[in-house]
Amino acid sequence: MYNNMVKIDLKDRKILYQLDINSRQSLSQIGKKVGLPKNVVAYRINRLQDIGVIKSFYTVIDAFKLGYASIRFYLTYQYTTPEIQKEIVDYFSNNKYTWWFGSFEGRFDLALIMWVKDLNEFYSFWKETLKRYRYYFQEQVFSLYVQISLYRYSYLLDEFHPEDREKYEITGGGKPVKFDDLDFKILKILSEDARMPVTEIARLLDTTPTVVNYRINKLIKADVIQGFRINLDISKLGYKWFKVDIDLRDYTKRDHIISYMKANPHLIIVDESAGVTDLEFEFHLKNLNQLHEIMEDINIKFPNVVKNYKYIYAVDVYKMHYMPEE
Repeated sequence: MYNNMVKIDLKDRKILYQLDINSRQSLSQIGKKVGLPKNVVAYRINRLQDIGVIKSFYTVIDAFKLGYASIRFYLTYQYTTPEIQKEIVDYFSNNKYTWWFGSFEGRFDLALIMWVKDLNEFYSFWKETLKRYRYYFQEQVFSLYVQISLYRYSYLLDEFHPEDREKYEITGGGKPVKFDDLDFKILKILSEDARMPVTEIARLLDTTPTVVNYRINKLIKADVIQGFRINLDISKLGYKWFKVDIDLRDYTKRDHIISYMKANPHLIIVDESAGVTDLEFEFHLKNLNQLHEIMEDINIKFPNVVKNYKYIYAVDVYKMHYMPEE
């Protein structure tokens, strides 16, 4: 399972943690926080990229505020071959709606999350999809995303304070933010490379660094840009991505469970959606036993509240791109 693990020390993990808090921080800023000279920070980041721990730097964008809705599909295969599965993966990876897409072990085989602006247009796309691949889907489960709360990777540190687990939040509802073509282009660039310098963005878009900097700050203040993060290959650190769906006997205890779980350093996402289940948690964990231990702890802390739970864990993530591609 962990044949591709690599050795990193506490300083490396502190650098990763700082990059996940704000990947646009300068090398000097990171160095002051982790106690290393600027040139050593640069060397370590380059090494972490070379050995594949750092895959990329990305921007968390709340496209709800750009006028989009978010739809999630879980799919289960039937009658497929490896060739058919590859064709389906390529199909969903390359379409403009998909912003997150991965394959799993457990309850479902595939999960994809899509940004949608025109429901009729999207429905036409989905009908065409089913004409191609419905024969290969044993089950298709739909839900409407309402909110995604993403938490810091606190498990990277030896010690952490639960109150410091500041989150990024992608939330539906409210009035869309006004934006123009330049804003959209800046967001698209930052979604693919959150550390790209303002001067380079300005050069690519034939404008000035002052204009780009102003637009970025404006998008941050409007909560369109939620944060600048790091995309890790967690398998190299000995972790896997797990998601657990929990059905509750007592729904009134839902918020209490969420508040309790926020102190767990392995919790990375709380999903809010209409459909599928009552409570959705995502974790970075060493193994399945850890997940069962977490659920046992919840059952002890909140007796007779959980009805049942089901889980999946990621095998591959094919696409993660918070910015719509239109």
